[in-house]
Amino acid sequence: LKKMKSSLKLVDCIIEVHDARIPLSGRNPLFQETLGLKPHLLVLNKMDLADLTEQQKIMQRLEGEGLKNVIFTNCLKDENVKQIIPMVTELMGSSPRYHRGEVSERPLMFLLDTPGVLAPRIESVETGLKLALCGTVLDHLVGEETMADYLLFTLNRHQRFGYVQHYGLESACDSIERVLKSVAVKLGKTQKVKVLTGTGDVNVIQPDYPAAARDFLHTFRRGLLGPVMLDLDILRGHPPAETVP
Repeated sequence: LKKMKSSLKLVDCIIEVHDARIPLSGRNPLFQETLGLKPHLLVLNKMDLADLTEQQKIMQRLEGEGLKNVIFTNCLKDENVKQIIPMVTELMGSSPRYHRGEVSERPLMFLLDTPGVLAPRIESVETGLKLALCGTVLDHLVGEETMADYLLFTLNRHQRFGYVQHYGLESACDSIERVLKSVAVKLGKTQKVKVLTGTGDVNVIQPDYPAAARDFLHTFRRGLLGPVMLDLDILRGHPPAETVP
């Protein structure tokens, strides 16, 4: 963030890209405070993976936080992406700049890219899990089975039961062990485990729970379980209460 601040003199407009499935979670609170002197456009990408039923509420919440320039995009289908340049042009006006990559000839525009900027302190365990589900945090740092458990909890809480049909389950289930077992069996992800018994070692076939958890997460991220709004609890007035010490 300090390096970005030092580069402010080179830019006319700041484009912040965030995941549309978590429009209210995980954004760095110091970002706008530090860089707020420049015109600011928030791009909420991966709109194809997000349930935007409450889009109006999202816009109202963001506007209440001082964000008036917000656009939802889907880069895979080029949806709304072409609107970014006109919006940026309007925000920044015409001021010649140099030493950046040219991204547009009409109007002439250059891009100075930066790495992602996470909040210095994640406000809650649940926020951290949301970030992990969206791929912002490496899976192994959180634990794939832990993430799969939270994903199942979220899908059931928001009545998103696409996983039932996708994996051929009989009904919705709140037990991650049972769900992962069914996933492992369906996909043939099993492993031999030696079990010590009174008559010696016996090879037992067990579900490969880590492999099943990885498939569950990847299936969600590809949108095969249907669109999901991970911040629906916040939009409905139930913010994460568990704070990370």
